[in-house]
Amino acid sequence: MNSFPFALYDAFSETAFGGSQAAVITNATDINPAQRQRIARETGMPATAFVDDHGEDWIKVQFMSTVMELPMCGHGTICLLTHMLETELIKITRPDHEVELRLPKSVATVSLNENDAGRYQVMLDITVPEFEPPPPHTGSLLKVLGLTADALSVELPLEIARGDFIHLVVPLSGLDAMRAIEPDFSGMIDFCHAYGIETIAVFCTEVENALNTIHVRDFCPAVGVSESAAAGTTNAALTSYLVRHGLVPTNQDEITVHAEQGLELGRPSSIQSVVTLSAETILRLQVGGIATRVMDGQVYL
Repeated sequence: MNSFPFALYDAFSETAFGGSQAAVITNATDINPAQRQRIARETGMPATAFVDDHGEDWIKVQFMSTVMELPMCGHGTICLLTHMLETELIKITRPDHEVELRLPKSVATVSLNENDAGRYQVMLDITVPEFEPPPPHTGSLLKVLGLTADALSVELPLEIARGDFIHLVVPLSGLDAMRAIEPDFSGMIDFCHAYGIETIAVFCTEVENALNTIHVRDFCPAVGVSESAAAGTTNAALTSYLVRHGLVPTNQDEITVHAEQGLELGRPSSIQSVVTLSAETILRLQVGGIATRVMDGQVYL
């Protein structure tokens, strides 16, 4: 029997039992694809990171949900890099130290910093999404959300954001509408499969904490998570949507968007997205935050 050390982290949370969970296994080279999927199902986490190799400035990794390989994972990256730093497999040697994330089908850049409290801030570069019209059947969407038409924003459109994931962006009228959602997860899976959508990203600009920009709920049963307590790639897409529709100042070189998420799940999360702009065009899109270790142990195969 072989054993592999693992650690469990909560991403986008400075304390345990908040944010979105991910497991990290750092010596996964000998774990085959079928075993990886079984381990991901066994942990039951929204994401499990399997590290195949690493150097001082790069990591070869694969992310798995309970049902599939993930092309990218924002919260999993926050957990992965925090673990690599805490175990000194990677060290920060300069401000904004950058690490190359080598995924099976793409490469991404991650910036690392240590704050004044000694916590690690991990910021992942995200592909700027392209936007397109939404599916035509708004009634079907409202049904799977358990809402009526008056819950939708009258000022902002539904749109599909196509990037590392395919998100249906759904702006709501406010917090009352957000709290009224009664999700039909089985219906959501059918809806998403019918229209080639991976997550239903619901947001409003009314917030519980005045320091935040948006309030978010992200429904992802089509990729193995009923509702995400904190989603990096989704928040990056929502930030692009805010820029696109002038909901944040676009006359600055850099914009920071703070999102609150997970409150309805009892797992409060704080997600930061940073946009670098030129003439209102997004040059760089990053999302990140802090992760907290909750437990560690061994996986036995």
